[in-house]
Amino acid sequence: MIDKFEIKDFANSAKELEKIIQINKKELEELLSLEDKTYENFVVPFQIMGEKLEVFLTPIFHLDSVCNSEETQKVYSECLPLISIYGTQLSQNDNIYRCLKDIQSKYKSTLNVEQLKVLENEIRDFELSGCQLNVSKKERLEKINLELGELSKEFSQNLLDATNAWEMICTEDEVKELPSSDLESSKFTDEKTNEVKYKFTLQMPSYISYITYGNSSARREEIYKAYCTRAPQNGKLIEQILKLKNEKANILGFDNYSAYSISTKMAKSEDEVISFLEKIANASKDGAIVELNEVKELAFKLDGVKDVNSFDLAYYSEKLKNEKYSIDEEYYKPYFEQNSTVDGLFDFLYKIFGIKFEQIVEKTWNEKVKVYNLLKEDDIVGKIYLDLEAREEKRGGAWMHNWHNNYDVCGNVQLPSAYVVCNFPASSKTQESLLRHSDVVTLFHEMGHAIHHLFTNVKEPLVSGINGVAWDTVEFPSQFLEYFSYEKKVLEIFAKHYKTKEVLPSEAIDKLIKSRNFQSALTTIRQIEFALFDFRLYQTLVDEKGVQDLLDNIRKDVSVIVPPSYNKFQNGFAHIFSGGYSAGYYSYKWAEVLSADAFYLFKENGIFNEELAFKYRDIILGKGGSMDMNQLFFDFAQRDASVDSLLKIDGIIS
Repeated sequence: MIDKFEIKDFANSAKELEKIIQINKKELEELLSLEDKTYENFVVPFQIMGEKLEVFLTPIFHLDSVCNSEETQKVYSECLPLISIYGTQLSQNDNIYRCLKDIQSKYKSTLNVEQLKVLENEIRDFELSGCQLNVSKKERLEKINLELGELSKEFSQNLLDATNAWEMICTEDEVKELPSSDLESSKFTDEKTNEVKYKFTLQMPSYISYITYGNSSARREEIYKAYCTRAPQNGKLIEQILKLKNEKANILGFDNYSAYSISTKMAKSEDEVISFLEKIANASKDGAIVELNEVKELAFKLDGVKDVNSFDLAYYSEKLKNEKYSIDEEYYKPYFEQNSTVDGLFDFLYKIFGIKFEQIVEKTWNEKVKVYNLLKEDDIVGKIYLDLEAREEKRGGAWMHNWHNNYDVCGNVQLPSAYVVCNFPASSKTQESLLRHSDVVTLFHEMGHAIHHLFTNVKEPLVSGINGVAWDTVEFPSQFLEYFSYEKKVLEIFAKHYKTKEVLPSEAIDKLIKSRNFQSALTTIRQIEFALFDFRLYQTLVDEKGVQDLLDNIRKDVSVIVPPSYNKFQNGFAHIFSGGYSAGYYSYKWAEVLSADAFYLFKENGIFNEELAFKYRDIILGKGGSMDMNQLFFDFAQRDASVDSLLKIDGIIS
C-alpha cells in the first residue's frame, strides 16, 4: 500500500526514467486509440501513469536536497531534461486535451465532485501549457521550460555551495553572551595553538545563533554580510529567469508572469493582490516604527549605539525581548528537546484529530531519519518521514514534500506519504538537539502541510491531499497549526524538561505566549516587502540593476529599516527563483487570513473542541483540492474570511 524508501541503482536513475517514460508513451497511445473514451477507461489510467512516474522521481530529487553530493547533482542533471521535455510534450498534447474536453462535456451530469474537479484542473493546465498553440510556439515553450529547470537547479546549487563554503572563527571574548548549548555545538580546539575556539557558518542554526547573541558588532556584521552576499553569480541567473518567465507568459497570452501566476490561484487579479498587500502594509507601518524605536532606545541606553543597523537588529531585539518579557532562550530550550517535542506534537494531533503516529523501522537516506505510520482507528492511512537535523549536505530551510498521493480508483489503491525536512541543531552522543521555540513553530508549520496531504479522504490522486489546492491557499493548514504552538494547554502536553521531565512552569508559558506578538508589525512589514518585490518583479522585465532598483524603491515605500547597500537579498531568494513561489510569495499572507479566522473559531469554542476539530479535519484537510478553498472555508466557518482577524491575532489592530 505504501512503498519503502529505496532507490535501486541510483547512478543509473536516468536510464530507468527513460524506460518509464517510454512505457508511459506507449500506454498513452493505447488510451488515445480507444473508440469510446470515459472517465474510467481514460482519465483514471492517465492519472495512474503520472503517479507511477512521480513515485519514482520524487525520491531522486529529494535525495539531491537532503544528501547533496556530486553524484546526486549528476543524477539530478541527467533526469531533469528528460522529465522537463516529457512533461512539456505531454502537457502540449492537444489530443489528450480534446479527449478531456469531450469526456467533461459528455459525462458532466454523471461525474462526482472530485472527478469534475480533476477534469476542470487538467483542462485548465493543458491550456496554460500551450496545447492550443502552433508548433513553433510549442517548441519554444519546451525550450523555455527546460532552461528554467536548469536555471532553477543552478540557482539552488550556487546557494548551497556558498552556504557551505564560508565559516567564521571566534575567540572566547567574541562569544561571551551565547547560550551554552550554542557554544557547545560551535566549540573546537585549534590543532595549531591548542586554544579553544568557536566556528560559525551560514547554516541557519549557526547563523541565527551569532546574529542574535554575538556580542561583537564587527563579527555580527561579518556574518551578516557573508549571508546576504551569498552566490553573487545568481544575479545574472535572475535576469535570465525573469526574461524566460516573461516570454513564457507572453506566449500563453498573458501581459506578464504575475498575471499568468494568479490564473490558478484564489486571487482574481493583479490589482487585488497589490491592494491586499498594501492594505496590510499601511495597517502595520506605524506599529513597525514604534517597535523599531524601542530597539533604538535600548541600543543607545546599553551601548550608546545611535543608529541600529540590520546586523544589530536581532541582537538588540533579543535584549529588548528579555527586558519586556524576561524570556531567556537558554532557559526554554531544555523543555523543547527534539524527540520529546515530536512525541508531544503527535500526542496533540491524536487528541485533536484522532490520528495516531506509530514509529516503524525502515531504512532511509540517513540514520537520524524517523518513519511513522499514521493510524485512524487502528487502520493505516498514511506514512511520514521526519528528517529534522541540519547537515552540510542538506539544503537550508524547512519544507514538506509529498511522495505518494492517496487514491482508490478502479481497483488502483494507494495510501499517501510525505517527507518533513527541517534544519534543527544536530544531536550527538553527548549533546541532545534542543530547540528554540521558533523551531517548534517551524515543526508545527511543516506538520500542518503534512497532515493536509496525509489526512485526505479524496480518492482521485490529482485532487487528493495538497494536489489541486490553489497555491495562495496551500499555506492555510500549515499556518493554522502554528497557532497551537503558542497555546498553553498544548504546550503543557510536550514542553517538559528533557532531564527532570518537569512541565514548563505556568509563568514561563505565559511569558512565551505574551511574547508571540513581539515585533509582529516589523515581521509583517518584512513579509510584505518580500511579497511586493516578488509580485512587482514578475510584472515587469528588468536587468540585474533593475532588480536592485525595484527592491530599493519598495524598501523606501514599505520598510522602516534600510539594509546596507551591499545587501543582495535577492540572490538568495530561493522561494521565487528556484522554488514554487514565483509571483506567489503573497500567498503566505493571503493564506494567513484564512488560518487566523479559522483559529479564532477554536479560541471562541475551545482549543480541543472535538466537533470543531473533526469538522476542520474532514472539510479543510479531508477534501484536499477537490473543491476551491474559499468554498471549503465557508463550509467550515459558515462565513467568508476577514483580514481583520489576522491583524487582531498579530496585535496590529485591537
